Amino acid sequence: MKKITIALVALCFVVACNTTEKKEKSSEKTPKSTETVTKNYPDKLQKVFDAHGGIDKWNAAQTLVYEMVKPDNTEKHITDLHSRKTRLQGKNFTIGFDGKDVWLSQKDSTAFRNNARFYHNLYFYFYAMPFVLGDDGITYSKTESLAFENVLFPGFKISYGENVGDSPEDNYFIYYNPETYQMEWLGYTVTYFNGKSSNKIKYIRYEDWQKVNGLLLPRVLTWYKTNENGKVIGARNSVTFSNVAVMDKKMDDNMYERPKDAEIVPKG
Repeated sequence: MKKITIALVALCFVVACNTTEKKEKSSEKTPKSTETVTKNYPDKLQKVFDAHGGIDKWNAAQTLVYEMVKPDNTEKHITDLHSRKTRLQGKNFTIGFDGKDVWLSQKDSTAFRNNARFYHNLYFYFYAMPFVLGDDGITYSKTESLAFENVLFPGFKISYGENVGDSPEDNYFIYYNPETYQMEWLGYTVTYFNGKSSNKIKYIRYEDWQKVNGLLLPRVLTWYKTNENGKVIGARNSVTFSNVAVMDKKMDDNMYERPKDAEIVPKG
């Protein structure tokens, strides 16, 4: 009887050990829970994001591709939405940003006549509105409504912290439809070339919206003229975007790397 009791005790000990081991192994395989960080945006700006498909959906996307149609050239722009690496293919030139340097490869010295560093992400920021206004390092404040054709478009002023990008002194002004919360206008200042803040605001109207992978993006951006008082008075020129794709996969990083024949473009 004593032997049976000892055997049962031993068996219970083995079972308990095996159960403990299984629990330990099971707990090892259980992934740690991850926290989702939700940013606090002004309520009305959050409604603008929602009207365009949602900031969370934008943040989940990986790559933005579009073509810019110009009179003598069609440019293809590819941007990694998280690293902001860029490849821009134009007629006889290619511009890229590899995460560290902006580079330029061109057929000859006259193929690209603008400042490649200033240009490499210029239209990305224009086109990817309003979503890029959810980036880090941004301060939001209400601004005076924009009046156009007897309609008042409420808006927000967007300013940046120090050392955010090449032009932290830039300001943006986003204006939205007061009923639908769809973005209608963008105001912006340019400080890249002199580094000084400016009161001269340029205006873009966002038109002909299209749904791309659940996100509302424009087909046409139209720049408008202003009078001496800064009031918007009439259209100046437009840029059309085609073959737009918002992709859930990353491109190979090799696409953004600097070719051997490309030069690094310095700041300034």
